[in-house]
Amino acid sequence: MRHCIYPGTFDPITYGHLDVLGRAARLFERVTVAVADNPGKNPLFSVEKRLDLLRSNVARFDNVTVTSFGGLLVDFALAQKADAIIRGLRALSDFEFEFNMALMNRHLKSEIETLFVMPNEQFSYCSSTLVKQVARYGGDVSHFVPPNVAASLREAFQPG
Repeated sequence: MRHCIYPGTFDPITYGHLDVLGRAARLFERVTVAVADNPGKNPLFSVEKRLDLLRSNVARFDNVTVTSFGGLLVDFALAQKADAIIRGLRALSDFEFEFNMALMNRHLKSEIETLFVMPNEQFSYCSSTLVKQVARYGGDVSHFVPPNVAASLREAFQPG
């Protein structure tokens, strides 16, 4: 059974993430969405909240599960018996970072492949960081994130 890990901070999940996930779900028999527990990135939402937001949005995929991880991604991937890591590439600016990360992961665990997947072009400029910036100032993010995520962002940035 071909199994891949789709890792990320997912703070918050966007339609671009879901687009990449849908592509991975068609390519692999099993996909594990792995939420990185990386406090150094100062996430807006707790790991538990990010998992909750994800679960309700991936329920339509029969072959997708959601979990969290800490430590090295390749160690997690091996422990999960995954064949590959899926990474989304929005734009050329993502490539250098992702390429270097893929090479490091190959150096650490050569049996785990990294595959790059491009989302639909309508999501190519959208990132979780930009979504949070727009939401922070009261902008409409409903075109970029699912309704439950938009509501959570409004709640997180409400004054008081």
